[in-house]
Amino acid sequence: MQRDDTQIDNQQGATTVALSCVSADDKTGEARQPNDDNSASKVIKTRRYALCVEYAGGAYRGWQTQKEKDVPSIQETVEQALSKIANEPIAVICAGRTDACVSGTYQIIHFDTQAERSDRSWVMGTNTQLPDDIAIRWAKPVDDSFHARFSALERRYRYLIYSSPVKPALLSRGVTWTHKQLDMSRMQTAANYLLGEHDFTSYRAVGCQAKSPVREVKAMDIYQAGDLIVIDVRANAFLQHMIRNFAGVLMTIGCGEAEPIWAKQVLDAQDRRKGGVTAPPYGLYFVDVKYPEQYELPKSALGPYFLTQNG
Repeated sequence: MQRDDTQIDNQQGATTVALSCVSADDKTGEARQPNDDNSASKVIKTRRYALCVEYAGGAYRGWQTQKEKDVPSIQETVEQALSKIANEPIAVICAGRTDACVSGTYQIIHFDTQAERSDRSWVMGTNTQLPDDIAIRWAKPVDDSFHARFSALERRYRYLIYSSPVKPALLSRGVTWTHKQLDMSRMQTAANYLLGEHDFTSYRAVGCQAKSPVREVKAMDIYQAGDLIVIDVRANAFLQHMIRNFAGVLMTIGCGEAEPIWAKQVLDAQDRRKGGVTAPPYGLYFVDVKYPEQYELPKSALGPYFLTQNG
């Protein structure tokens, strides 16, 4: 999508703010040392930053950088943009790796850098280097004990379903469409069987690389938001395809093709072959991560922003 002149002017101004932190004689992005005899022995200070990333995943092969060349990923795109603003190579760690075509409204990352930039420069400057479907929402310095993945206490996803006889043209890659009518009460009854700590082998991808299939699902709510049905799930962590497999089972139950107890039978089987169809990725959003209060990370309204219910 083409940007108008105002957007372009704002981007150019933000880039100037960010890049002005790098002096003409400091092309490495490293903090300059005092000009004295002992400066060579001084260690350059490294800082750690936490950032919130929002992205529409439809055009990408998932979060993680791919081994194949010319395969777009969110991670690689963000790292390239940050590296330009830092004027040094940047590698990021994320709270949770999302699959191909999955979106995120509150993906938290951290990285270490020797570059000195203001919080505003990390946000505004990096956004000028990103495509329209990825944005940095905020940036905050954190201490070295913070880790985007290992410090996380809880993660939250929302899966959006559009149930209608006719397919949607708008948000066709932002929701999952089904022509079947879904009974949310049946879906909620089934979802309740999945609460708690369990072995979720039946609900993870066959190729999932997690060492343990045990996860704790803390909440799973099924509700209406405008014309959309939302599967809202919180857990300590998730397995590959776990929520999409939840959605596939719950949609099968919701349309009356299976009884709610089937969700438990699939769980108890500990066999992916018993789990039915994996739902499409397009309606899945990574919407929240909880961390210890000591890090004081900014909070955002739960996404995606077009939902009429945002609880």
